[in-house]
Amino acid sequence: MAIYILKTTANREDQVMDFVSTNAEKKKLEVYSLVRPHGLRGYIIIEASKLEEAELAMQGVPYAKQVLPKVLNYSEIEHMLEQVKTQVNMQKNDIVEIISGPFKREKAKIKKIDEAKDEVVVELLEATVPIPITVKMDSVKVIRREGEAEEEND
Repeated sequence: MAIYILKTTANREDQVMDFVSTNAEKKKLEVYSLVRPHGLRGYIIIEASKLEEAELAMQGVPYAKQVLPKVLNYSEIEHMLEQVKTQVNMQKNDIVEIISGPFKREKAKIKKIDEAKDEVVVELLEATVPIPITVKMDSVKVIRREGEAEEEND
């Protein structure tokens, strides 16, 4: 097995990962894992048996540019992989605080959780008109569970 870097169009990494994954399954390629490094735009880490397998997996994929031919050592990417996905401790109707992005420090209610995409759909509590907003799970923190005392809404 070898680890390669796949260059993509910035902010299209998730789409490329979906297409590459589907391609690899359809073509029965020896592609073992795809990782989108947190905070690194325009690149995906691809683990495959050899360079040709990785290139075949990205062939015809929109926004996928090229697989860099250099084989990486695990130690070179280890620091990018340390954010281990843990079990999500969020539920629908939990009250959360948005901790990053344009709505930072706003309180919101969870309407939907999409663990596959690592996203939650929330509605801002202070908004005049409730509009659903999709944010990454790591952009919110639970501040109150559904069913706990809701002093400010009584």
